[in-house]
Amino acid sequence: MTRQEFLFRLQQGLSGLPQADVEERLAFYSEMIDDRMEDGLSEAEAVAQIGPVEEIVAQIVAETPLTKLVRARMAPAKRLQTWQIVLLILGFPLWLPLLIAGFAVLLAVYIVIFSVIVSLWGVDLSLVLSALGVWAAGILAFNRVPGLLMLGGGFILAGLSIFVFFGCRAATRGAMLLTSRIALGVKSLFLNKEERL
Repeated sequence: MTRQEFLFRLQQGLSGLPQADVEERLAFYSEMIDDRMEDGLSEAEAVAQIGPVEEIVAQIVAETPLTKLVRARMAPAKRLQTWQIVLLILGFPLWLPLLIAGFAVLLAVYIVIFSVIVSLWGVDLSLVLSALGVWAAGILAFNRVPGLLMLGGGFILAGLSIFVFFGCRAATRGAMLLTSRIALGVKSLFLNKEERL
């Protein structure tokens, strides 16, 4: 791919961002290509070394604050006409509850996801504390057989807590990944359809 093709595809992918940001990114990647060509690489090698355009666009969109995307997308190209303002005011009883409901559903999803994560960590903590308690009771037991059984039960609880720990860690990572994907999905709504990732 040539420099011009790369920069054109990058510009197309970033066209939902404010124009100043797009120009800044284009200048940055153009300079990066120049630097690599000065180091002895051909134009195609320099472009290939930077990476795929889609990944670069995804990273830039992920780093761009949602408020900046909303402002760039929602900035009216022209002044609203009187009939549009009247329709916005008359539609207020309809669109405001829908907007509030959408935010409430999104918030409820986050609360449910993270309550499950907190509950899983609570189960792991209770297994650890139970293992410690059973070990203490086994050590303090006056009779040897119940004491040994308690120590064995403590080891079983400790082993379970280790397995649950790895499950909790994986669930937490999954929830964080889901959260970042939802955020990217919301951001992509503010880009044009042909620019969505």
